[in-house]
Amino acid sequence: MKINEKQLRQVDKQIQRLLQVNNFYGQKLREAGIQGVKSVEEFQQLPFSQKQDLRDAYPLGLMAVPEEEVVRIHSSSGTTGTPVIIPYTAKDVDDWAEMFKRCYEFAGITNRDRIQITPGYGLWTAGIGFQNGAEKLGAMVVPMGPGNTNKQIQMMMDMKSTVITATSSYALLLAEEIEKRGIKDKVHLKKGVIGSERWGKKIRDRISTELGIELYDIYGLTEIYGPGIGINCKYDTGMHIWDDYVYLEIIDPKTGENVPDGEFGEIVITTLVKEGAPLIRYRTHDISRIIPGECPCGSKFPRIDIISGRSDDMIKIKGVNVFPKQIEEVLEGFPELSSEYQIRLSHLDGKDTMRIYVETNGSVNFQEMAGKIAAAVKSKIGFTPLVKIVEIGILPRSEKKTKRVIDERYD
Repeated sequence: MKINEKQLRQVDKQIQRLLQVNNFYGQKLREAGIQGVKSVEEFQQLPFSQKQDLRDAYPLGLMAVPEEEVVRIHSSSGTTGTPVIIPYTAKDVDDWAEMFKRCYEFAGITNRDRIQITPGYGLWTAGIGFQNGAEKLGAMVVPMGPGNTNKQIQMMMDMKSTVITATSSYALLLAEEIEKRGIKDKVHLKKGVIGSERWGKKIRDRISTELGIELYDIYGLTEIYGPGIGINCKYDTGMHIWDDYVYLEIIDPKTGENVPDGEFGEIVITTLVKEGAPLIRYRTHDISRIIPGECPCGSKFPRIDIISGRSDDMIKIKGVNVFPKQIEEVLEGFPELSSEYQIRLSHLDGKDTMRIYVETNGSVNFQEMAGKIAAAVKSKIGFTPLVKIVEIGILPRSEKKTKRVIDERYD
């Protein structure tokens, strides 16, 4: 999916502005000898930007407009290192709301819906992003924010909410709680808009079945507005990306070269019209692919596959590179298991150990099942983990993102 002429002009305009304001980003471009961009080849020679660059610009080094034009800041949800601060102009906020409104419309959500918002508000972009888009759509917003599951479910029933917005972890927690209380017939949900973390088929099927709703994957990250830069449509053939606001590439994480459409790689995003903090060729570390061809819905917006992992979430253990997705793929082959799992890495008696905790119902032989899973994991990654089977509901549930890999080796 090559950058088109209009997008090239937009990128060139962003570069000229960054050079002129000479912010942190403008200085980096000047040091790299970048004067502008006129062709696809020149665009592909532009340097990448990384999260560390954005951290180095803390607190307001990314600001590309006079301060009086900044109406808001947001910060990334990461828990380690210096935070990333992203300034927004009034136009940025409005553009983001327009993109989010489009997401709702692609999911078949209208101003007759009642949208219950469970992600967090504040510096995180999620809650307020879901709300701005819903208000732009004209839907009724139930702005709950995270937590207080009792009140969450009570309001869901009393307000007859038709749409739930959540992380997959919290959607699962709500689904399990509604099932446990036997109140599914009192809940009026029809659709769920789920974002912020990678989630597999098992958890998707459980949420969809237990709540009886259609699920939609929404994509975005704080550095690039927030959630709302893409969503799947009712045909569920990938997430449409709003390429009138952002240009998306897929690169080989090792070489930095663009890969052909259809091949998996790392998502790189350039903002085309962002004012407060434009980003050029920003490496997201999210792994996906561009889906070739046209969607049955007829939309011309390009599509990417669901996020399959991150290029930086690799675990190195016993000299082997392991991605959590590889473990998840093995676990998906066992229908007796629930969607929840946890990987714990520890260093005992001079050697590294991987323990995998998985949930299943009480109808299976735990010891036998553990042996089968350990053998299947060994055939996938080359060494045998310790597998511990627990009953459904034992592993922690989260109101935000569930931490599935816990590395205790360096504590």
